[in-house]
Amino acid sequence: MHASMVKPQDAVIVSVLAAVLALGLTLATPTIGMQVVFGFLIVLVAFTSVPASLFLLIFSMLLSPEIAVGRVEGRGVGARDLSFRVDDLLLVIIGFSWLVKTIIYRDLALIRETPINRPIIYYMLVCVLATLIGVIAGHVRPLTGFFFILKYFEYFFVFFMVVNHVSTKRQVVSLVMALLAICFVISLYAIAQIPSGQRASAPFEGESGEPNTLGGYLVFIMAIVMGLFLHLKSVSIRVVLALLMGFISLALMATLSRSSYLAAGVLIVAVAATQWRRPGMLAIILLLAITLPFVAPDNVKNRVNETFFGRQYGGEITVGKVGLDLSTTERLRSWQYVLKDWLHNPVLGRGVTGYAWADAQYVKILGETGLAGLVAFIFLIVRLWRRARETFLKEQDPFCKGLAHGLLLGMVAMLAHGIGANTFIIIRIMEPFWLCAGLVMILPRLTADQANPAAQRVSV
Repeated sequence: MHASMVKPQDAVIVSVLAAVLALGLTLATPTIGMQVVFGFLIVLVAFTSVPASLFLLIFSMLLSPEIAVGRVEGRGVGARDLSFRVDDLLLVIIGFSWLVKTIIYRDLALIRETPINRPIIYYMLVCVLATLIGVIAGHVRPLTGFFFILKYFEYFFVFFMVVNHVSTKRQVVSLVMALLAICFVISLYAIAQIPSGQRASAPFEGESGEPNTLGGYLVFIMAIVMGLFLHLKSVSIRVVLALLMGFISLALMATLSRSSYLAAGVLIVAVAATQWRRPGMLAIILLLAITLPFVAPDNVKNRVNETFFGRQYGGEITVGKVGLDLSTTERLRSWQYVLKDWLHNPVLGRGVTGYAWADAQYVKILGETGLAGLVAFIFLIVRLWRRARETFLKEQDPFCKGLAHGLLLGMVAMLAHGIGANTFIIIRIMEPFWLCAGLVMILPRLTADQANPAAQRVSV
């Protein structure tokens, strides 16, 4: 059956929803009516075409406003704002539509099998179990732990959406192009903030912003761009990708995020390590790496230098004769506190939100979910890496091969970023990360379907 054909069940459901909408509009104010219509359109798109709703989700990843709806109390994290964004709402609507369609169309699988399904489930189970025990022990407030776990798992839902509903390589290309287009817009937004003298951050992040979040996002997308640049043959496309990397680099420097600079440095090293058979490309990469410290703006150089040669206020940690700055010192001491107390709950930690907020992914995992959580996380990353590498080695299509290469580079960069940030729970980094992970996971199936058209899955 062709994907564009409307089934009778769809027509009935849409008709019922339209009737309910029409009745509701007669009882609502104009403002509420417009909001209801907008919500109805989202539901309509999500129900009739999940691939189309994926594009809506991509456009909302970095461009959706964040709305504070209250505060939650946490014993470890203290009081924190509880907020939601448009993409949170989209995920709920799409998920509900997905569930309804699965019930109506029995031939649809709720969750398609991939090599990393079990690692994801293991990690989720450890987080839930550790948090439940933390609630019983009094380390975690139930409401806070519940909402934070939902945030932790939100990006896995993006992965399963992609795995279940992307059915052609053309859709893969379109989704990646949309992702890069949004990154270009975000880069321009960040560059526009340079004259203000403040650190660049993404739109709709409040007054203080989150430069480290934007930096991690930019580094990951840069890895995807680099992967595509290394494998696509079209000169015009490579020129466009090179220009995009230039805009991303300017935006990245404007964040003044040291964790992101570290991740970008590791990314460059990883790219160089994969290009040793291409002397010309390797020479270009090394030349850029050597010249970058000299051409970088003064505020970027100062930001890096102040880590080791900044003003000393007394009490900072010293490494040999080098005194670390106050910010780095406080971060390292927070790691020490978490690791010291982790010894009292070594297996499952204190539960999600059960301990102080530590700016390091691995320390945070240990503090909240213990060794079990760390092992589950490593298992997940290793399994994802192995499958992405297998896809990279076997794939012959230049775009798909470049995407798999970009994901591998991005994983290395994000693991480095996680040394100084909670990278793998930051939704604005993890949504594009797991979107790309899902695309790479399904490439072998799409390649097989392309070779055997009769086996292609029918999308509804």
